[in-house]
Amino acid sequence: MTTKWIEFPDVPQFSFKDVSYTTELAALRPFYAYEPSIKGFAKAIADRKKTKVDRATLVAVLQEQYADLSKSELVNQHIKALADENSFTIITAHQPSLFTGPLYYIYKIISVIHLCRKLKLQYPDYQFIPTFVTGGEDHDFEEVNYVNLFGKKVYWKNDLKGSVGMMPTDSLAPTLAELKEILGDSEKAVEIYSIIESAYTNNKIYSKATVQLVHELFKEYGLVVANMNHPKLKRLFIPQIKEEVFNRPSQALVQKTADELSKIDFKPQAFPREINFFYLRENLRERIVFEDNQYKVLNTDYSFTASEMEAEIEAHPEYFSPNVVMRPIYQEVVMPNLAYIGGGGELAYWLERKAQFAHFGVFYPMLIRRNSVMWVDKGSAKKINNFGFGINNLFQDTDSVIRLFVESQSNEPLEIQQEKEAIGKTFDAIAVKAENIDPNLKKAMLAEKTKLLKNLDQLESRLIRAEKQKYDVALNQISKIKDKFYPNNGLQERHDNFLGFYLKYGRGFFDFLLEHLNPLEKKMLVVMDE
Repeated sequence: MTTKWIEFPDVPQFSFKDVSYTTELAALRPFYAYEPSIKGFAKAIADRKKTKVDRATLVAVLQEQYADLSKSELVNQHIKALADENSFTIITAHQPSLFTGPLYYIYKIISVIHLCRKLKLQYPDYQFIPTFVTGGEDHDFEEVNYVNLFGKKVYWKNDLKGSVGMMPTDSLAPTLAELKEILGDSEKAVEIYSIIESAYTNNKIYSKATVQLVHELFKEYGLVVANMNHPKLKRLFIPQIKEEVFNRPSQALVQKTADELSKIDFKPQAFPREINFFYLRENLRERIVFEDNQYKVLNTDYSFTASEMEAEIEAHPEYFSPNVVMRPIYQEVVMPNLAYIGGGGELAYWLERKAQFAHFGVFYPMLIRRNSVMWVDKGSAKKINNFGFGINNLFQDTDSVIRLFVESQSNEPLEIQQEKEAIGKTFDAIAVKAENIDPNLKKAMLAEKTKLLKNLDQLESRLIRAEKQKYDVALNQISKIKDKFYPNNGLQERHDNFLGFYLKYGRGFFDFLLEHLNPLEKKMLVVMDE
């Protein structure tokens, strides 16, 4: 296999925000705390050490969550190490997507593991713990209840409400049966299905199943998986819950930063509420609002006075679920974290939070863009080479690639740009003469020029269409290749699941990625299986 790094500006599928952060747009510098580099960690470590976390509680909760999981000496060492003041986490997080969802779920995790190893070499006096935070409280069921496999969408169907992480797993039986049939009975298929089936049948609720699945996939690399939906961890968050519920600072702070970012064409990423918490109970996760001098839970009969709400927070902090605006604050309160690794969209909403973190007195971590990867299979790589394309051509739109191919195959040049320029200059010269005779004639001449050039554009398109008809088979293959790498006009990593690659490469897929991914390399990795 061969690899190549592609600069972010050369990938048109990446957003302006994404490219701006990875290329270190100067106007963005006030909105983040640390330069995302290996040297930037020196200051991050020094600052992080000034902000204490309750390490004893964190370790106890993680050990409790791992009590029923298969043993991993490296994971156990990492959890115990978190009690040490010289140990820090590097975190990525994601919703509890079915069977891990899109490929970038895996790329985020591998990016974290790779970075921790790199940091240990640079800063040997410290421990860096790769940590994956799973969204145990997430309630966007429609965003996580499916997976794309081999051109087919596999769904988990149920009619339950509330937090996805608290949903029972028994309704997954039909989904598992469908998955087993799709995967087949090869040695690698049997191996990976056994891991998945065990996770979703040995755990009664979905969040625990997710933790087990990720643990089994990455335990040999020492990844620590954390479900933050735990009463003891929420108790550490009580001061911030009260501050947000009663004083409601986040909306104004985040909105002000978003307004400042909009001046450099960064549209708001998250929309803060007056109160950025949900009320969480069994089969229930609804927003808390302040109306008529009461704290109410939407779509329910729950209502609290200020004193009743304070008592509820003290007695049951686990009932208070942070939304996307408060979730980063919660994470950084609980974890001794140095850096967050995420995708372009995630980092865009983190960039709105610096002032909010300062208000709450919480450490604002380094923000690192995860690696993006395009994986080109052997068959597609062969076709791409046969067509005479380079890797960069994969990022062009389909029509441009097709036109490039047709022009390379044609015996006659299909572009008539030189001819159009010559005709344009001729009309310009005639227009000058016409103006000297009668100024009104110049407008007429220029109008004729515009009309003729439009006709020539149409003629050029007809030439290309006529030439395309000679290469129907090849052009269909090109279109299929483009659709394969850009399903639904999106990037491969945002659509396909890792299982297709696991069936082919087994755990070697993870090992290869771990060797080659580097989130401090601010480029996209293209892998050609040749």
